Amino acid sequence: MTLALVLVAVAAAAWYVQEQRGPGAGSSAAAQARRLRSPLVRLADLLGIETARGRQADQWAVGAAGEKRTAARLRPLIRDGWTVLHDRALPTGRANLDHLLISRAGVVVVGDTKVRSARYPVTAQNGRLMYGNRDVTSWLRGLHHETRTVAKTLGCPAIPVVFLEGPLIPAGQLVVEGIRIVPADLALTVLRHIARRHRARGEHPGRRAAALFPAYRRT
Repeated sequence: MTLALVLVAVAAAAWYVQEQRGPGAGSSAAAQARRLRSPLVRLADLLGIETARGRQADQWAVGAAGEKRTAARLRPLIRDGWTVLHDRALPTGRANLDHLLISRAGVVVVGDTKVRSARYPVTAQNGRLMYGNRDVTSWLRGLHHETRTVAKTLGCPAIPVVFLEGPLIPAGQLVVEGIRIVPADLALTVLRHIARRHRARGEHPGRRAAALFPAYRRT
């Protein structure tokens, strides 16, 4: 068997093994990375050839790893009686929820993990979210939609929070367009603070959340 055939076989086997992984935090992003990193892309990687699909796969993989780290940080909430769900599908559309978190008292938080390079700080200027000198307020667009959908589906208010990994936030935390942006390593502290400051209304939504927002399956 030639070296090329061996490399193809190795790439195909790696792709198959990766495809068997199940759901959990970051699973849909990881699945997209695997889908992009086909056997041919893996072969190019082994040969040191950079491809557009390989770069895209790397970006999705970084996001998936960030969601998993956030999930690990949030694990103590389960002992506090929170409902903690990761990578959940919305009732309609193709968007997903990175983290759906419901306190023991029924306070609902929609969390979104974002991983970016630490090269530039993240600040708020004139109501806009800035990454260095670049306006990145568009980062919040998806979370606005997800939060509205969760609130409508559960019939109660939902609080959006971005868990930011990588860039420094000189102010410590930010609020832009009603969305709180916090360092990912402070996620647990911030969520416990939110739970103390807010009160839920009506039936505890945690009993319905898992059924209404099932595990996400990218198609």
